Parts: sequence; structure tokens; C-alpha cells
Amino acid sequence: MSTSGEPEQSSEPASEQYAPPPPVDAVQSLGAALGGAAQRLGIDPNSGASTGRVVWSAMGGWRGVLESVLPSAAFLVIYTLRPDPLWLSLVVSVGLAAVFSVIRLLQRSPAASAIGGLVAVAVAAGLALWTGRGQDNFVPGFFTNAAYGAVLLISALVGWALIGLAAGFLMGDVRGWRQDVRKRRAFFWLTVAWAALFFARLAVQLPLYFAGNVQALGTLKLVMGLPLFAPMVALTWLVVRALYPPEAKADTVAEKADPTS
Repeated sequence: MSTSGEPEQSSEPASEQYAPPPPVDAVQSLGAALGGAAQRLGIDPNSGASTGRVVWSAMGGWRGVLESVLPSAAFLVIYTLRPDPLWLSLVVSVGLAAVFSVIRLLQRSPAASAIGGLVAVAVAAGLALWTGRGQDNFVPGFFTNAAYGAVLLISALVGWALIGLAAGFLMGDVRGWRQDVRKRRAFFWLTVAWAALFFARLAVQLPLYFAGNVQALGTLKLVMGLPLFAPMVALTWLVVRALYPPEAKADTVAEKADPTS
């Protein structure tokens, strides 16, 4: 302790007194977020699951299929049979979504996944009630498809394909895939294909929206939903497994564990 009344000076160099936090690795963080989302859907190349099981898990099983199809199907059927009053078909659609959300909460599913679908259905129904037009029940979906398609396409064009980031994180290859021409090209086209799916929905459904053809719009929304989502998941899974076969993954891990090899 100093007896001169002056503050005691540290003998450590200034650079050692304060060590700034390491910079945030944006690529690692984004890859972790995308990879975590894929794992929650049951898409994990390290799991060794069959293609059919992975696709079924990504769809959410029977409950996921019912949650995705029933609210929209109920709206379509009731609106076709009784377009007036509009609120009847909307209330049934929102009611079904609410039932599914309550079931998820009772089963202690994450609140976000339980409430997210209900909020989306409720917002769409509220917009349709506000305008009095049945076709406006589909407007939020247009914005969702446009956003997903744009983000996926831009990521591919700038060289950081989101499918590659997700797969790279899951396989311990967050940046390495960009140095492999074969992987980079495969992930580019996979990401473009996913973007094309979202844009195709817009290209087919928007003309029907402007024409006010609610029945055709609702039908094509169902047809272009899970029936197109499932093959895209299967294709993505098969490509990733081909790019990262189990034996190659094992060799990579062994080389990292033994730096002298």
C-alpha cells in the first residue's frame, strides 16, 4: 500500500489491465442461428436419419401438417360455401389456430412456436375483416414469401448462401465450404432454388389476388405449401449428405484431433 497519499500504480502493462472482449464473429453467429433452426426442425446431417424421417420431422409430423393445413382449408371451405358473412370463415380459421396454440402451450412447447402461427393467422384475418375482402386474408403471406425469397437470393449472389452457412455450421465447416468449388456451387444453387420457391408462390398467387379469386388463391396456397416444401427439404438433405459423407466427416474430425498426421 502506498503511504504518500497518491493512488497506487499497477505494475501491469496497460494492455494487460484491460482486455477488450473478442470481436463478435458474425458468420459464426449467423451460422449458429440457421443451424439451430434446422436442428429444431429435425434437419441435422449428423443424425444419420433417413430422408423420409427428416422430411416428416421438418414438416412437424402430423401435428405440423394439421397446423399448416387446417386453418387455411377451413377458411377456404367455409368461404366457398358461405362467402357472406366473411367473419364466419375467418373466425373458424383463427379458432383452429388458437386450439393448436393452446395444445402446444399445454405440452410445454416453446411459447414463440406456440403463439407465432396464431399471431400470423390473426393478423391476416384482422386485415381481411378491416377491408371486407376475403383475398386480403392472404396478404401477410405475400410479404413473408417476398422477404424470404429476397434474403435467400441476395445471400447467394453475395457469396454467402444461407443454406451453406447452416450446413457448414452443422458440419463444423462454417467457412471452409466457400473454399471448395463443388460445395460453394451446390449451396449457391440450393439457396437459389429455395428463393425460387418463394418467388414462384408470388408469381402464381398475386394475379389471383388482384383478380379477387379467393377460391383459387386459397387452393393454390395449400398446393404450393407443404407439397412443395417437402421435396425441397428432401433435395437439400440429399445434397448435404452427398457433400459431407459420414466417412469424410470422420476423417476430418480425426485430422483435427491429431495435428501431427
